[in-house]
Amino acid sequence: MNLSFFDQFMSPYLLGIPLILISLLFPTLLFPSPGNRWITNRVSTLQSWFICMITKQLMIPLNKKGHKWALILSSLMVFLLTINLLGLLPYTFTPTTQLSMNLALAFPLWLATLLTGLRNQPSASLGHLLPEGTPTPQIPALIMIETTSLLIRPLALGVRLTANLTAGHLLIQLI
Repeated sequence: MNLSFFDQFMSPYLLGIPLILISLLFPTLLFPSPGNRWITNRVSTLQSWFICMITKQLMIPLNKKGHKWALILSSLMVFLLTINLLGLLPYTFTPTTQLSMNLALAFPLWLATLLTGLRNQPSASLGHLLPEGTPTPQIPALIMIETTSLLIRPLALGVRLTANLTAGHLLIQLI
């Protein structure tokens, strides 16, 4: 609980350890050092374990065909974790609170999943554009509405995510 208005700007602590130290040291643990062997020391073993843990957690809900997304999803998780932890530094701004960053991450992933769905299961993907039991005169209008909502989805989700991330900072400044 905050004792004064300015306590919110103090460095947060977890178990007596300032989180600023963790946010400063954590990115150095994520990037492997170059070498001629895969695992050269304890730090690279920790890195391998961490990446395997993230990949396992991401891939458990997916079937075998979805495992080809493991590299891009693991890389995305490590990237987001790194830049969000660096946002804990004082006087810094987290890049994921900007709309351009959210849209730059959302649009290619949305397009990849859309195109993969259209390639692998075209009838099921196109079936989402028309609800079951629609009267015949409404079919063209509903297909246009559903297509528009499908195309606007990454923009709407990016704007919502950005608004939610910056709402707390805006509220603090307004108070």
